[in-house]
Amino acid sequence: MARECGVALLKSGLRFATAESCTGGLIASTCTAVPGSSDWFECSFVTYRIAAKQRLLGVTDATLQRWGAVSEPTAKEMAIGALQRSDAGIAVSVTGVAGPSGGDVATPIGTVWFAWAIRTANDIQVVQTARHVLPGDREQVRRGAVATALAGVLACLASS
Repeated sequence: MARECGVALLKSGLRFATAESCTGGLIASTCTAVPGSSDWFECSFVTYRIAAKQRLLGVTDATLQRWGAVSEPTAKEMAIGALQRSDAGIAVSVTGVAGPSGGDVATPIGTVWFAWAIRTANDIQVVQTARHVLPGDREQVRRGAVATALAGVLACLASS
């Protein structure tokens, strides 16, 4: 799927950035494993801790206090922040609970929020968000998040 993203990104003329929390850079690693990815992959922000989300991506304290780190508003601010702080034209953000601990009734283990944002001529806009509760152990949740993130990139590029 990373190869497919590369082809689609090259056709669109956009570079790609990631803002990753629970995946810990796995999306970026998957993309940069593709030969020639330097033609379409811009950068990755691995912001595992809350302070890093704030410092590196501009996620606001108000958002984190009200909604928490694993939430749609946080995912949106992460995706927007990745575009604001890079030359990429499209970004995906991922924030979630991969386990084996850390979940609760409202946010069970496997919960991952995604946001995809695109830079337009005048603006940055969040195109899509999604919440998934991914099955499996920690590694399966993380790999499922990578697949979901890249599938979303392909969907965004196909609809733009």
